[in-house]
Amino acid sequence: MLTEQSAYSNRWRHVSPVAKGCFSLCGIIAAFAAGSPCTALLIASILASVTVFGAGVPITRYMRVAAPALIFLLASGLSLFLSFSLGASISTISPHIAFSELRGITHTCCRSLTCLTALLFLALTTPLSDIISLLRLCRLPETLLDLMTLCYRTLFVLSEAVHETMTAQTARLGYASFSISLRSLGGLFANLIVQVWQRSLALHLAAQARGNDGSLRFLRNNYNHSCRNISIAATTGCLMIALTIILP
Repeated sequence: MLTEQSAYSNRWRHVSPVAKGCFSLCGIIAAFAAGSPCTALLIASILASVTVFGAGVPITRYMRVAAPALIFLLASGLSLFLSFSLGASISTISPHIAFSELRGITHTCCRSLTCLTALLFLALTTPLSDIISLLRLCRLPETLLDLMTLCYRTLFVLSEAVHETMTAQTARLGYASFSISLRSLGGLFANLIVQVWQRSLALHLAAQARGNDGSLRFLRNNYNHSCRNISIAATTGCLMIALTIILP
């Protein structure tokens, strides 16, 4: 939900998604073109600064969205740097620290961080409906886009159902004690399972009613100064890639 709040409330909400997608793609290319960890960190800082200061995404919300991915990246880097080898028995476990591969591991993690900031730029500045329209322009399979649309809609429906159910349970003191809270959570999960089943059946009947013919289509937004914004995004993205090539 934080991602969608940022996507609809940032300064660049009405900028063409083609421009933002082009700039994000250039950031990913720059991440792989970076020849050193310092260069990759520089590109990551540029992308993060553009998202926070350019698009106006609050830094606290940016960090809250990025925190799970950063924790996963940290765990992945530690697993590459530190490994364990088993001896003749389970009790003889010896740790192995890959000092010789430290630069390569750091470079990989910095590249991953740069790719993360590039994707966060697109996700935090562009609603998913616009991203789906952009992917449709890229000729992605319609079935995949329809699944994305249905999952996107279902997330909000389930979130609203959870909020309403928990509000009703709280009004009846459903979380007054630990044992009552467990019973209320069980009822919440059971209610969600039933609602998911009913809504999936309703979607199936709706698809059959329209003959399962054609993809889900939505009206496309009109964006002012699209050509200008796309040119600016492409130019700045190419400059960012050139910077990674020039720097060691």
